[in-house]
Amino acid sequence: MGSLPYTSCCLAWKGIVGIFFLPIILSGFASCPKHEDGKVTWSSCRSNWSHLNPLTLKKRSEGLVGRCAHFTLEGHKFLIFGGSIHYFRMPREYWRDRLLKLKACGFNTVTTYIPWNLHEPERGQFYFSGNLDMEAFVLLAAKIGLWVILRPGPYICAEVDLGGLPSWLLQDPNMKLRTTDKGFVEAVDKYFDHLIPRVIPLQYHRGGPVIAVQVENEYGSFNKDKDYMSYVKEALLKRGIVELLLTSDNEKEIEQGSVEGALTTVNMDSFKEKFFSRFRQMQRNKPILVMEYWTGWFDSWGRKHHVKSADEVEQTVSELINREISFNAYMFHGGTNFGFINGAVYFGMHKGVVTSYGRYYDAVLTEAGDYTEKYFKLRKLFASISEKPLPLSPQHTLKTVYPSVRPSHFLPLWEVLQYLNEPVKSHIPVNMENLPINNGSGQSFGFVLYETSICSGGYLHAEVHDIGQVFLNYTILGVLNEKVQDLFIPNFTECQLLRILVENQGRVNFSWKIQDERKGLIGPVKINNVSLEGFTIYSLEMKMSFFQRLRSANWRPVSVRYLGPAFYLGTLKAGSFPRDTFLRLPGWVSGFVFINGHNLGRYWNIGPQETLYLPGVWLHPGDNEIILFEKISSGSHIYSTGLPKL
Repeated sequence: MGSLPYTSCCLAWKGIVGIFFLPIILSGFASCPKHEDGKVTWSSCRSNWSHLNPLTLKKRSEGLVGRCAHFTLEGHKFLIFGGSIHYFRMPREYWRDRLLKLKACGFNTVTTYIPWNLHEPERGQFYFSGNLDMEAFVLLAAKIGLWVILRPGPYICAEVDLGGLPSWLLQDPNMKLRTTDKGFVEAVDKYFDHLIPRVIPLQYHRGGPVIAVQVENEYGSFNKDKDYMSYVKEALLKRGIVELLLTSDNEKEIEQGSVEGALTTVNMDSFKEKFFSRFRQMQRNKPILVMEYWTGWFDSWGRKHHVKSADEVEQTVSELINREISFNAYMFHGGTNFGFINGAVYFGMHKGVVTSYGRYYDAVLTEAGDYTEKYFKLRKLFASISEKPLPLSPQHTLKTVYPSVRPSHFLPLWEVLQYLNEPVKSHIPVNMENLPINNGSGQSFGFVLYETSICSGGYLHAEVHDIGQVFLNYTILGVLNEKVQDLFIPNFTECQLLRILVENQGRVNFSWKIQDERKGLIGPVKINNVSLEGFTIYSLEMKMSFFQRLRSANWRPVSVRYLGPAFYLGTLKAGSFPRDTFLRLPGWVSGFVFINGHNLGRYWNIGPQETLYLPGVWLHPGDNEIILFEKISSGSHIYSTGLPKL
């Protein structure tokens, strides 16, 4: 039937199923009359997909299929009401709560990315446990009654560091990311050899909840290799993916990012009738899926907070449902860029994505899993078209306010160096990714400190990514970044220690810029155009093991305000029953907060984010260790609040 025109194809298919399956099809949508413009009259149309549930649907022969203008699942007409939740952006203990809220709102599908850089941080070392237990997340979704769409990349964007690609790929300056370059393909193949066998038993045809798998992500905006998308598609198929394949691109790039054998889907911020008319002509005889309907937008440091009204979201979703267009709300729950995982944007200047991905993506649930006006409006909309009552919404997640914390002790960075791993000795500076550490995989995140001896002042030149504080011994001289690469060093008498502390503020996660996102010092460091030599390089990854060693340090009592990079130690008293809270840091400038070794992410007084989310499950009853790494100068207190603050 592939050669039949659109209307003939639909009529032919309807004729076939009308004989055999008409009662089944109508069970998805009961009597849905339409206006001439294609809108469905929802007052007389109710959806009932209770029988299309991963818990109860045991007999399976035909998974998700795109037939003419709509999807079918096991032959039943099916609209995808999807919501994005990233398992790696929240504590595992909260997965169930967020998924239950998705189901109770009226959604039937959860979508999630799979971040390669977190699952394979070192070559050949794979991690799929704890917060990274992808399989457990998918199986939990099934138990709750949700279908799953997986987006395994290898590139995912998602506003994570390097778009989810591991930074060790940048060690080879000749490797071309997201192409059929031999080195890149070999790395992807090894990753997929490990990942896809985990996905296979989760597929619909194996009794699992996974009804579709995405091929790469938004390749139309990159589009550097005409053979690449076919390679990724075949890499999935030959390893055993049998469910519906799809691509995902922005409106203007859907054709460039599509590949034969996969359904083309679109990402967009609003309902656009003219676009959908063109899209139907481009992809005939297929249903439309808005793979990302953006419920808001992410924020970056130093820029204003983006918002989208609940009324606008409700209106757009209503329009999509009225046209029987499947969609996925991106994000339903954004979660948090804990640790150093945030990505960055580049529009003439590098800007790191803020720590909060929920509050600052203006998602349906907040960063802490709280209900929003968007949630209640969407739930009311879904309830109005559901033949059966929606599940009860879980109770509100309680927050609390803890006593303020005044750090009692501190350690200047220079006194912490002895607790780091053995430094690298090098004739010349080495960028972060090429440091000979982590079993040859380099350093992915955090800070790098470069030290070398100089015996005269002059004009210092260095290419720094992303921002470097320059010190002469313990005295700060200034700051270098991508725009400021020169600094004058006054003359002095005896040889001194030149120190450059470089922070990776997140690798760009979108566009061709990913190819050049090496961090640290790039190339030679010069004074008066003479290259410096003999560097000692300290890696500050700030992993859990580092903080365990730091407990044996001889901490100094806090007496006066200290200027310069330092660690500050205090005690947060959580009482008998720890709950979620937010931390506010007035007077502090820029750095990171660690609770019992857990990295809550970056704070920065330039905004827009003014509080950090602290999950209660990371607290112990009673006393909790809180450590701040402050880059510039200390504040006096750390405050707890029950509400996030912009």
